[in-house]
Amino acid sequence: MANKKSSKSSNSSNSSSRSSFWSLNKISFWTIVTVTILYLVALVLSACGINARIVGALQGVATAIMILIVSVLAWKFVRSKAIVWKVLYVICLLVVLAGIVVPLVI
Repeated sequence: MANKKSSKSSNSSNSSSRSSFWSLNKISFWTIVTVTILYLVALVLSACGINARIVGALQGVATAIMILIVSVLAWKFVRSKAIVWKVLYVICLLVVLAGIVVPLVI
């Protein structure tokens, strides 16, 4: 009887981790689909000779969506880890943001 209970609890924990795994996959998939659509629209507009500001804005939005999703998922990974991981997360995020902002300013 005890084996059946531990087996059921083990199965339920596996199923809950599996469902969160699938939700992560869904988030990743729909993010890629959304970003692909934005890049395709930017590509078509660029090929048609539409204003470069609009194309750049669409590409910027696509990049921002990817960075936002990845940073949230990375925080979920890091939040239960040691402080060193959290510091590394913040430093990496700042470098990524600087890599986006500095070329726009210069």
